[in-house]
Amino acid sequence: MHSAFSNPTPQIMAILNVTPDSFSDGGALYSGSALDGGLIVDTVARLVAEGANIIDVGGESTRPGAAAVTEQAELDRVLPAVEVIKANFDVAVSIDTSTPSVMREGACLGADMLNDVRAFTREGALATAAETRLPICVMHMQGTPNTMQIAPSYHDVCAEVVDFLLQRRAEASRAGVAEDRVWLDPGFGFGKTLEHNLALMRGLSGLADHAPLLIGVSKKRMIGDVTAREVNERVVGSALFGYHALQNGARILRVHDVKSTRDAIATFLALDQ
Repeated sequence: MHSAFSNPTPQIMAILNVTPDSFSDGGALYSGSALDGGLIVDTVARLVAEGANIIDVGGESTRPGAAAVTEQAELDRVLPAVEVIKANFDVAVSIDTSTPSVMREGACLGADMLNDVRAFTREGALATAAETRLPICVMHMQGTPNTMQIAPSYHDVCAEVVDFLLQRRAEASRAGVAEDRVWLDPGFGFGKTLEHNLALMRGLSGLADHAPLLIGVSKKRMIGDVTAREVNERVVGSALFGYHALQNGARILRVHDVKSTRDAIATFLALDQ
């Protein structure tokens, strides 16, 4: 297991979307209609220099309303990116995928973590995860990316999210994934209103009692709703929500802006002596 996932110091997971349509940076790594390996190398070099410990490679947009991509399209996007990163950098690589073949092939290329917004519910996903022996992150989502923001509803959002994640961890354990390799992500913005997201943020410490937490709030709509800022103006809000998550047990922050997150972590560590 890569040291990034056993280090007690909070870690920065930098988002690297090899997609043409992600909400914040879709198409940024393309030249025309093709992925550009040089742009990937330059971008990862900058992220690592800024303080990223983990690069999270995603080949499918999961923004609200996003349509699924084909298995082959995802393979064609993710695998070259993983290969070029592992060939050029000594940094942990996570794969943001729900597709078993992408998990398997990515692991063969040296990926260090599997991060699944669908909580490894696709057929064969948990078995594949167990075969790789990699750490996994299980996320909560109500609905699918295409439908999740259509009137999401909960009786008790914190209790329901915790119950779901612990059930999925138990399923992973039965499939052969060691419990100490399972991370949990409450899925901010995935089938949740602003009120649901804020309730989850306030209740994070209860989830952190059960397993290490990976938290992704960077630039999401919930920050725009609170600050009235557009996507590219949400750096401060993202860092402050990240700081609150650190105070309540988060171990990995999944972000677009590494510099501000590094500063938030440094401040947190200085005050947490």
